[in-house]
Amino acid sequence: MDLVVVGSVAYDSVETKWGKRDNALGGAATFFSVAASHFTRPGLVGVVGDDFRQEDVALMERCGVDLAGLERTAGRTFRWGGVYHDDMNGRDTIFTELNVFEAFEPKLPSAYQNAQFLFLGNIHPSLQSAVLEQVENPRFVGLDTMNLWIDISRNELVNVLERVDALFVNDEEARQLTGKYNLRDAAAAIREMGPSIAVIKRGEYGAIVFSEDDIFIMPAFLLERVVDPTGAGDTFAGGFMGHLAKTQDLTPSNLRRAAVVGSVMASFCVEGFSLDTLEGVSMDDVTRRYREFIELTSFEGLGLGE
Repeated sequence: MDLVVVGSVAYDSVETKWGKRDNALGGAATFFSVAASHFTRPGLVGVVGDDFRQEDVALMERCGVDLAGLERTAGRTFRWGGVYHDDMNGRDTIFTELNVFEAFEPKLPSAYQNAQFLFLGNIHPSLQSAVLEQVENPRFVGLDTMNLWIDISRNELVNVLERVDALFVNDEEARQLTGKYNLRDAAAAIREMGPSIAVIKRGEYGAIVFSEDDIFIMPAFLLERVVDPTGAGDTFAGGFMGHLAKTQDLTPSNLRRAAVVGSVMASFCVEGFSLDTLEGVSMDDVTRRYREFIELTSFEGLGLGE
């Protein structure tokens, strides 16, 4: 198993200016793994309740996600509901029901324990640390976190950051974690904590990848319409990590390509609710949009002998 993700599988009820969808398949590990499945066969570790629909199991299997690590237990699946503002940047959470996810204790199947690439989704830092104890010698570990864990479990988060290669956070979280407003300073502070790579997501403004002696600033792919931003950041991470697992290349130039791949995958995600668009994307679609991305961001020198 080249790539394993540990995180949430959920049902989302989402409302945007383009419509409403109740009890749609969601969760960080779901979006991540479906995006990554375009490049490798990812293994998913998560938990669902006995209400989890068989059709959703079939969807993930059809996409090529390995579900040996998906635990089913008595109770209801994690549920979240939110309403997005018209600008699609802000949202109001209406409800969060952890249900079976509240007692989640990740257990990696033996086939997952030698994974070369591991992504620790947005779960409590103590659980992320427990997952690291179950893997043998991963080549590359990415980690996601959120403002809640930065606020209430900072020491545990800082401890686990010493053991990972890349941190994926948005700009607000980077500033909260480091106390630095300037994102270049924040990234430097993150890298001092342990990760050699800081990936700072900026929503509709794209992302910045900071690694040793390299900074890559990239915009988000420009779309005519954003229908539902739910899962965009997880899809970005899935594309990013999936590309790395496929290429086995951790050079700065390939990290740049991975970021563009992540942005391309996220662009498909937000064009529909849930996995409506992402599920049907082909590699031809990915390649075509990747090339469009190159054209949209390409420019020539000043012609002054530089």
